[in-house]
Amino acid sequence: MQVGEFLATARSSLAQVATTEARLGATAVLVGSAVTVALLLAPRAVTRAARELDDRVLSDPRIPDSVSEARWVLPPSVVVRTLQTGVFVAATLAVLVVWGREDLALAATVLLASLAPVAGRVLLTAALFVGAYVGIDALESWLTAYAADSDRINEHQEGIVFRVLQLVVLLAVGLATLTVWDAELGSLLVGAGFLGIVVGMAARQTLGSLIAGFVLMFSRPFEIGDWVEIDGEEGIVSDITIINTRLRNFDGESVVFPNDRVTKATITNRTRRDQLRLTVEVGVDYETDLDLAVGVAEAAVEDLGVVADVPAPNVLPTTFGDSAVGLTVRFWIKHPSAPRRAKANAAVVQAIKEAFDGRGIKIPYPQRELAGREEAGGFAVRDGVESEEPPTSVSTTD
Repeated sequence: MQVGEFLATARSSLAQVATTEARLGATAVLVGSAVTVALLLAPRAVTRAARELDDRVLSDPRIPDSVSEARWVLPPSVVVRTLQTGVFVAATLAVLVVWGREDLALAATVLLASLAPVAGRVLLTAALFVGAYVGIDALESWLTAYAADSDRINEHQEGIVFRVLQLVVLLAVGLATLTVWDAELGSLLVGAGFLGIVVGMAARQTLGSLIAGFVLMFSRPFEIGDWVEIDGEEGIVSDITIINTRLRNFDGESVVFPNDRVTKATITNRTRRDQLRLTVEVGVDYETDLDLAVGVAEAAVEDLGVVADVPAPNVLPTTFGDSAVGLTVRFWIKHPSAPRRAKANAAVVQAIKEAFDGRGIKIPYPQRELAGREEAGGFAVRDGVESEEPPTSVSTTD
């Protein structure tokens, strides 16, 4: 009704424009005005408004960087083109009325009026998704800054928290979009619940890994970059996701563990305390003075730069072997890693060997004592000539 009244008013206002010359003049005025507004005034107005928005709003230090950087989502050129389109459409309708085609102008106006709610919904939907993008970007910037200033959240937790917040924002925007388009949320939620049950039953292991990922996030048995051993596999933690954990072993291979397996496994973290105790076994001859051997070994280890001074290394006699008395050398290293462990072990073995050689302490070869039964006359080792009285026993070296 309002459209009809508007056209009736326009018809009465243009009733005096009856001649062709008058209509041509009116058309020229309308086209000239439209061109002036669309090509000259609209770009300047939008540019000035964008500049004012930049200077007075987006440049404010209280505005997050993510919001300021998101201006490309709605560039001024899009606004200018939209205004120009509206101006030219209005001018076209006016020209139709001037030339007596009110019926065609009315049909076009009714069509545009019917499309207006759809266009509004499209614009509102676009605004929701733009807001979601800006909001997610702002959340990521805030979470990164918070994690950098806090010791209570690590890189693994930061990633999982961000993904959860991202899903929450997208879910909220999706529900808002469905509401804008008058979707029946009740039936959709019932269908989503049924689908969730089916998916949950079909992907129990994946959901178990997902839940285990949150357990790992809060228990924090290791972090990215830690040197760990999980289920007998040793390596550096290279990535932790909600579903799985990746290790890079010392052969350059990537080992992937589902998180539900990680939560059930025995985990050894060798870098958590920033120090690691290593052990080296060495044997000395039974004739050796043990106090001397222990002192020489401790002095040799203490002089090594790769060995930590505190706790101090110690050497203890631990076993009676077949051929030697076993000594256990215990020492600590700082900032443990696999290459540092190998280097420290090699340095300790070399230092003890050189120290024992310098003090004449023998590291014996494996030996075995063989004895024959006395009632059987024993046995003899022949060297090309048969012995007259064989000995009852002989000691040989393997």
